[in-house]
Amino acid sequence: MTRRVVLATTMPDPGHRSLSAGPDLPGCVGGHGYSWDLRSDARPELPARADEVALRPVRAGFAPLTGPRVKRTLLLTVRAGTPADVLAEFEADLIAMPQHIPTIRSWALSRVVERTGRSRWTHAWEQEYAAVEGLTGEYLLNPYHWAHVDRWFDGEVPGSIVEPTLAHVFRWSDVPVLTETVPD
Repeated sequence: MTRRVVLATTMPDPGHRSLSAGPDLPGCVGGHGYSWDLRSDARPELPARADEVALRPVRAGFAPLTGPRVKRTLLLTVRAGTPADVLAEFEADLIAMPQHIPTIRSWALSRVVERTGRSRWTHAWEQEYAAVEGLTGEYLLNPYHWAHVDRWFDGEVPGSIVEPTLAHVFRWSDVPVLTETVPD
């Protein structure tokens, strides 16, 4: 089964086999109002305005968390022509974040293997948090984030490789979504 992420203008129809779905919380950028996570080898039927990506994990880590959690998805595009060794360094910097940011619970870095809509997404960087503040505070303000990760995204920094258009969406989920551990 392929794990898929959908950014849409509506919730999924009851017939969809969603793992989790919900409205985006205030502070999201680049979404369409709702995000869904599902497992399916078939592409879902989508509303008129939606982006859907099928993911292949590069690395992932699972940390048990009881109760509701915040599910965050960052969809991004690495510039075409980025050398393989530079791409590997970028991915390694993302993968190292959970070692430095304790509010990150389960997480996954995936490459996009299939997409719909007009998106050009190449990667999904996803996490789960016990509270919104784990993302909006500790994650975004952490020194590791600023020193090692932000440089890849900032167009004013030589060597940045991420296109400026992003989808940074987060919402509440009553169930775990990122349940796999994918080792090196």
